[in-house]
Amino acid sequence: MKKRVISIPDALFAKAELLAKWQQKSRSKLYSDALVEYVERHYSNAITESINRVVDDPEAADPELDAFVAAGARHILEQTEWS
Repeated sequence: MKKRVISIPDALFAKAELLAKWQQKSRSKLYSDALVEYVERHYSNAITESINRVVDDPEAADPELDAFVAAGARHILEQTEWS
């Protein structure tokens, strides 16, 4: 694991220090846990948005997508029952 340098506002740093002490964990662990939670939440949103773009327009997913494959994908998506 490498050390990283980041800049955060003083008020946020102070709150994080109190929270780390309250949770009895290191500052590094607190920041790591928080970043994992943030990335997981937003990464899954990015995946959902990508899937939605493909569903809305299969050709937009890959500009070089073959027309035959795009037509097949569109047909499958139109025939799929989504719950």
